[in-house]
Amino acid sequence: QKLFISLPQNIQALSGSCVIIKCRFEIEEKHDKNLVPKRAATGLWLKDGDKMKDHLVFHSTDPKPNHFNGKITGKLHEKNCTTVFYNVSSKHTGRYYFRIESGDLKYIYTVNTSTINVLEGSSVSLRCSAETLCSSPPPTLTWSSTPRIPLSESSRLEELISDLNFTATHRQHRVTFTCTITYQLQDENKTAQDSITLHVQYSPKNTSVSVLPSSSVLEGSSVTLTCSSYANPAVLNYTWSRRSEGQMEQLQTGDTLTFDRIDQKHRGCYHCTAQNQHGTQNSSVMLDIQCKYYITANFTLSHSLISDSAESL
Repeated sequence: QKLFISLPQNIQALSGSCVIIKCRFEIEEKHDKNLVPKRAATGLWLKDGDKMKDHLVFHSTDPKPNHFNGKITGKLHEKNCTTVFYNVSSKHTGRYYFRIESGDLKYIYTVNTSTINVLEGSSVSLRCSAETLCSSPPPTLTWSSTPRIPLSESSRLEELISDLNFTATHRQHRVTFTCTITYQLQDENKTAQDSITLHVQYSPKNTSVSVLPSSSVLEGSSVTLTCSSYANPAVLNYTWSRRSEGQMEQLQTGDTLTFDRIDQKHRGCYHCTAQNQHGTQNSSVMLDIQCKYYITANFTLSHSLISDSAESL
C-alpha cells in the first residue's frame, strides 16, 4: 500500500457559489495506527505550492482570517478528504495540494494520478454529481455522448447524482462523455461542464487481407499481399502462414507478403494473424495462379494437280 491521492484534474466553479473537491487518499500501512476515529486528524490545503508558510489556504482545525472559507465533508479516518469551499471567486483559481496530519503521520500529496483507460468487456461507471447545499433550487444534470447510453439518476441528501453504466466496447474508444450542470442563481441560469474521454483497449478488429494487383494473377508476375487491422494498443505483429497438404506452414512476419515472380507452387490459401497484447484475429485469401499459354501457328499450303485420267478411274 503506497501513498496515493485521487483528485479531479480540473474543476470548474461558478463565482459566488461553492465548489466541491472530491478527494480520497491512501497512506502507508505503517501509518494506519495514526488514522483512527479516536485520534483527531487534520486536513490542510495549500495553493500554488507545497510550502506550509507561504501557501497554506485552509486548515480544518485551526482556520485563520486569511484562509478560505470551507469545510472537509469527508471523514479523514476513512481516507476521504472531500472538501467544500464557499463563496468562490477568482482568487480561488490555482493548483491545490492536500496535506494530512495525524500523530506521526504528516504528508503533502503533490501528485494527482488519474487514468481513463479501460479494457473492452469491462464494466464502466461514470458518475456526475453536484452538491445542492449551495444552490436553491437544486441544479440539474444532463449527459451527452455519441453514441447515446441509457443513464440512471438518483439523489441523496445534499447531492444530485447521474450515472452512466455500460460495458466498454471498441466502438467507444475516444468517445467523449460530457456532463452539464445547470444552476439557477438569482433568476439566472448558469451552466458548467465537465468531460471525460474514454480510451478503450481492445484486441485486433476488422482484420483483412488485400491483394495487388488481384487475387487471380498471371504466372510469372509480381504480387503483394497486405494485412491490416485495428487494435488498441496497435498491432504488435502480423504473421503469415499457408495451408499446405493439410498442414499450416509458417512463412514470415510483417504486414506485407511479396512474391516477385509467382508460379503454380504459390497457389493456395494464405492466412494473416494480427496480434496485440489483448488477443489475435485472423483473415485469409485464396491466391489463384493463371497459367501462361503459348499458341503457335504453323500452316503448310500445298497444291497438287490431278490428271483427268486419274480422276476418271
